[in-house]
Amino acid sequence: MRTVLRAAFAYFAGVFLAGVALGSLRVLALEPAVGDPAATLIEAPLMLGISWAVCRAAIRRFAVGRGAAARLGMGLAAFALLIGAETIFGLFARDRSLAAQIEAYHQAGPAIGLAAQALFALFPWVQARLGPSPR
Repeated sequence: MRTVLRAAFAYFAGVFLAGVALGSLRVLALEPAVGDPAATLIEAPLMLGISWAVCRAAIRRFAVGRGAAARLGMGLAAFALLIGAETIFGLFARDRSLAAQIEAYHQAGPAIGLAAQALFALFPWVQARLGPSPR
């Protein structure tokens, strides 16, 4: 269990740092030009590619087993950390209430982001189903 949680934290941290960098570019450069939904659609494949690579690296680094429980546990723990960090950011940096934070997911851009985060949560399990990771 400890290995799974350590891998989940590494997975979350790597993707979160990339998300802060790409999210800043999305908000500052893309959104004014194309709007929130289109900007999120441009960013999402990049973030998913980064997520896939960081997931593979965390699995390899912490030698997470191929079993469904370990892989789903890793993905769900990383997802919980990601949603927690996003919620804290919304509460304090954006000065949103929790209700406003949840309501934002009813808009196209945040809903696209949440769908990508759901895929992020499944990546450890999907990678186990696709076969052994390259060494």
